Amino acid sequence: LYIRVTFLYTIILIILAVEILAPRTTIGISFIIGLVIYKWRRRHLSAYDVIEKFLQSQNNLIPIIYAYSEIKKMSKDFKIKLGEGGFGSVYEGTLRSGHFVAIKMLGKSKNSWQDFINEVSTIGRIHHVNVVRLVGFCVEGSKRALVYEYMPKGSLNNHIFLIDQEINNSLCDGKIFDISLGIARGIEYLHQGCDMQILHFDIKPHNILLDENFIPKISDFGLARLCPLENSIVSLTTVRGTTGYIAPKLFYKNIGGVSHKADVYSFGMLLIEMASRRKNLNTQAEHSSQMYFPLWVYDHVKKERKIVQEDITNEEDEEEITKKMIVVALWCIQLKPCDRPSMSKVIEMLEGDVECLEMPPKPCLYPQESYNNAEATTEDT
Repeated sequence: LYIRVTFLYTIILIILAVEILAPRTTIGISFIIGLVIYKWRRRHLSAYDVIEKFLQSQNNLIPIIYAYSEIKKMSKDFKIKLGEGGFGSVYEGTLRSGHFVAIKMLGKSKNSWQDFINEVSTIGRIHHVNVVRLVGFCVEGSKRALVYEYMPKGSLNNHIFLIDQEINNSLCDGKIFDISLGIARGIEYLHQGCDMQILHFDIKPHNILLDENFIPKISDFGLARLCPLENSIVSLTTVRGTTGYIAPKLFYKNIGGVSHKADVYSFGMLLIEMASRRKNLNTQAEHSSQMYFPLWVYDHVKKERKIVQEDITNEEDEEEITKKMIVVALWCIQLKPCDRPSMSKVIEMLEGDVECLEMPPKPCLYPQESYNNAEATTEDT
């Protein structure tokens, strides 16, 4: 009997405890769940808040603000994909006027909101014949889209390299030269033609788009930086750009700060590729001297050897164009930023006669190589 009474008493105590604590437990669990949801939403909404504050502070933006439903309608529910990259995907779209556009849907990476702001804050306020035009954009929840003018000839990367490409379908040297001059004018405008200096930091063939007349347009400003015209040096916490086009000063801090001369270096590497029809980086090379393509180009120019295949360049005028592009490019990729010309000077050299161009010092990849080259030159003289 005693055992039964004790057991019954224990059961009653458990029931009372559950009745008293259950509401508190439920409230506690609900509070924890609510706190987790709040933290998650704040973490994701913080990026949207940054974008919203940015858009509210910009009163001089030219592009149109589209709703996501309009973006879907323009792209016919993203039916035709034009390309894809680390930023997201690009789709073909059509405006109500009938004009084609390229719609870039930014991915959900943690830095995609920063890329969005960089794009809108740079090309959203300018209009130049050699800079791709931003027609509009969309910010709706987690959806972020950028609407650009459509470039039917695609990127320059599809036209200058002869690998897996019919020689007869490649652009002639005259057209290549015109494209290079257009790119130079576009970069020069970014550096000096705006109320703010725009540093692109990712000049390469993929980011040069061509319209139906092969007029080049600089695109992809996701890595760009804005700075006052009077401030020639900017500070970076991480390396920006693409391997093969990044200026050495982004690696060697002792040879100068980061300035517009970083874009000059990238343009020089691009110019070498355009003139030679070869990629500047040979990842299969065993030695750095073989991997650094400008050394090979420099030696060929010094020894007056052909750089482009003979069945590509037959006329003497085209050989002169190629040589001029190479010499200008070699000036652009000098190790020290102070030895590189401004983009205004680059345009002047490209438009001038090749006979008026002085051969630059031999390019080098490491600071120590420049000292060795200088010593060797002194000994030779």
